[in-house]
Amino acid sequence: SVIGGVAIQGRASLGGNLCNSGPAADSVPAMIVLQGTAEIAGPQGRRSVPIEDFNTGPGTNVLQPGEFVVSLRFPSPAPNSGAAWQRFIPRNEMDTAVTNAASYVRFEGDVVAGARIAIGAVAPTCLLVKEAADALVGKPLTDETIRAAGEAAKAAARPINDMRGTIKQRKHLSAVLVERTLREAARRARGG
Repeated sequence: SVIGGVAIQGRASLGGNLCNSGPAADSVPAMIVLQGTAEIAGPQGRRSVPIEDFNTGPGTNVLQPGEFVVSLRFPSPAPNSGAAWQRFIPRNEMDTAVTNAASYVRFEGDVVAGARIAIGAVAPTCLLVKEAADALVGKPLTDETIRAAGEAAKAAARPINDMRGTIKQRKHLSAVLVERTLREAARRARGG
């Protein structure tokens, strides 16, 4: 009920959302943090492409003539891990996100052993923000490390001004949504 608008919800697929290659695609940040791969078939055979490498620009991707996505694959969740996704839209009638974000964390005890952070609608493609993950890994998840990850996402964002939002607003929202999704991912990883 939160991904896409009503028309999209009744007709769309994850593969279609990926192949549309829109910078604001709702499902792509989540598929990136979950380490998804696109299985592609075509005249030259089959190949696998990590989802973070699939889209190359607005409306463009790695598919060659005659190729299509036949499936999406995701590894099984690791123990003590969790993920979350959120988007910001100014009103419910709008189905294109101003900004969206997804976070994945895996714990060993109280320490973050693995993390992946992705943001969308703030660059020509959805971004895997390694600097945000680096702010977390090897440390306990605290307000300070969460803020650092949010700031890293804000720094990585390269949005445009358009009718949905300003550069300043989208950069700010990137940090806010990363912080929120990290807290939710951590809650899920801890069994909440």
